[in-house]
Amino acid sequence: MLTERLGALGAPADVLRAVDAWTRRAGVPPPAALIGEWFGSRAVIAPSVEVKPVDPASVFDIGPGSGTVGGAVGGGWIGYLSYPDPGADGAPPRIPEAAGGWTDCVLRLDCEGTWWYESLSGATPPDWLTHALSSRPPIGDCQIDWQMPDAAAHRAAVLSCLEAIRAGEVYQACVCTQFTGTVTGPPLQFFADAVTRTTPARAAYLEGRWGAVASLSPELFLRRVGEEVSSSPIKGTLPLHADPEVLRASVKDVAENIMIVDLVRNDLGRVAHTGSVTAPELLAVRRAPGVWHLVSTVSARVPASLPMSAVLDATFPPASVTGTPKTRARHLLEQWERQRRGVYCGTVGLASPLAGWELNVAIRTVEFDADGHAVLGVGGGITADSDPDAEWQECLHKAAPILGSAAAQESAFPESGRDRSTAS
Repeated sequence: MLTERLGALGAPADVLRAVDAWTRRAGVPPPAALIGEWFGSRAVIAPSVEVKPVDPASVFDIGPGSGTVGGAVGGGWIGYLSYPDPGADGAPPRIPEAAGGWTDCVLRLDCEGTWWYESLSGATPPDWLTHALSSRPPIGDCQIDWQMPDAAAHRAAVLSCLEAIRAGEVYQACVCTQFTGTVTGPPLQFFADAVTRTTPARAAYLEGRWGAVASLSPELFLRRVGEEVSSSPIKGTLPLHADPEVLRASVKDVAENIMIVDLVRNDLGRVAHTGSVTAPELLAVRRAPGVWHLVSTVSARVPASLPMSAVLDATFPPASVTGTPKTRARHLLEQWERQRRGVYCGTVGLASPLAGWELNVAIRTVEFDADGHAVLGVGGGITADSDPDAEWQECLHKAAPILGSAAAQESAFPESGRDRSTAS
């Protein structure tokens, strides 16, 4: 293990841009990035990683670390896993269902603002990376011409969900829809701009010959260090201009959050030591891009020898993007939603042999294919108290920061008015 102090190199997005430019000069694969709150750090960037399609059953099956002094990550397996269920149209995946790659080294920004170079094998930085870290980031731009989702179809799906709730088939379900767009420019530039504007907690970027994934997620799906596993589901949303205390006082949002906490407890309980599942944090109000969220945390202990594939078998897809009961909710969602979700509602993250596992819930996530198309999924949890019009507005609030400029937002939903533009 090699650790080298680099000092103050600049903001994560600028470092990412500079490294990307030099990978293209050097003819090596592009970088990948985790930005926000990952492994006790503000950013973890893999300078160059070849992200290839892999078997969904083994995408993150790397032994978790036991934690390290000083927060070192070193490297590991970085990748994504798509939401597994097809939509009603039965169309094939737009990009591979799972992809990932190994990185021997990372650039890590600690919470004090210092950058570090870390290598699992002890390899020193290649010359091109040294040049990249001393260069100014190039100016780049990526524009996406977004198309509005079908509001009527989403309303019909919400009404179907409410009918299923009244019939006792489910108690809650997360109903989603999609923006689609045409892309001009590199997806990495979209991610770098968006992560700077919105500062999400669990942002992630991966790129390969198949396309790219730009996740601006606020939500932790799974963290594992040794035997310790935790998950922080989000349920309950208000736009930033609203009083956050209203969220905690909302009967609908509190009930929705508690139901998902129970579902996470059940999922983790399938593989955890008996009696180890707890909820150390319940109904915390936190700020996310454009919105307030209601967040809880569930923790558990699992056998140290338990493979990560077994943890994913018990918990994936994430509880917060499915419903209760989970199996029935997933079956119904396949019928109600017209399109395959893809990476949206799946997970993106890193498995480090030193620092452990951290995976996000891939919400607020844009999927780019190799032909210049983009897909942004949005949705929300439906309970017996849900109002279809309010649920549609929640989708627009969540999408607004990702759409970018005020002009882009107005183009996507001109009827929404000033009150709905909640980008931070």
